[in-house]
Amino acid sequence: MALIWLALDGVGHPADAPLGSPWEADLPTLRPFVEEGQPLDATLGVPGLPQSATGQTTWLTGENAVEVMGEHFGPRPGPTLRPLLERALPARLAKAGARVELLNFFPPAYFQRSRFQHGCFPLSVLLAGRTLDPPGFPLVPPTLGLDFEAPWRPSNLLDDVRREGERVALASGEADLLILDLWFSDLLGHAGRPVPNEALDAAGRAYLGRLDAFLSGLLSKGASVVLSSDHGNFENLRVKTHTLARVPFASTRSLPACHDIVDGGRAVAALLGV
Repeated sequence: MALIWLALDGVGHPADAPLGSPWEADLPTLRPFVEEGQPLDATLGVPGLPQSATGQTTWLTGENAVEVMGEHFGPRPGPTLRPLLERALPARLAKAGARVELLNFFPPAYFQRSRFQHGCFPLSVLLAGRTLDPPGFPLVPPTLGLDFEAPWRPSNLLDDVRREGERVALASGEADLLILDLWFSDLLGHAGRPVPNEALDAAGRAYLGRLDAFLSGLLSKGASVVLSSDHGNFENLRVKTHTLARVPFASTRSLPACHDIVDGGRAVAALLGV
């Protein structure tokens, strides 16, 4: 089976989340999975709030992208980070003859944005010689909130989401690395408000509920899974900005002790023999 990488965007570890966090939702699969893993430092000793481009590049390369940039940078990679992504894990695997795919659903509007700049995970897959349209692997549908339609209402489709996890797990023997770029959590985090907001809180719980169902489906079929995050944000819906929270790193496979996301990126590569 492939290693299925659930790459969360902007989700701090529950140990660093405030009271009232979406992590307090009923998450019978996701919460124990994360808590059995490790909380990792995403600041890398550099002042300022961690950002997506440098954080995700660090995960994909095992190199300190913040050090290369001289600062935390995001949300999308520019010319300084692109050379790192050209030698990122997807490209290195593809060069060795392995198959790498991005599981995300991309609607036509994504490709119609003439000036659109890809995030790190889509770009790394493109640099590995794969395509986003048409996808090379069975699609994960928008029930996870992976399209551009914001799922602001609690979902009653959890059984469907769980079955999608089962289907992806059963099909994962066709590839070596399958990546799911879970950026919607960061979008919800940036909608944060200083006072409690029932609709936003419900959206946060519903989103993690869908992720919990998907992970449950994966694990029920024996999938090999790794979960990471690039920086904090979504775990605290009382602020609009990123946070200094540590980030989760967990896997169904044995992991070495890690301190920060540089260690985490190297550990993910090691899981694939790189």
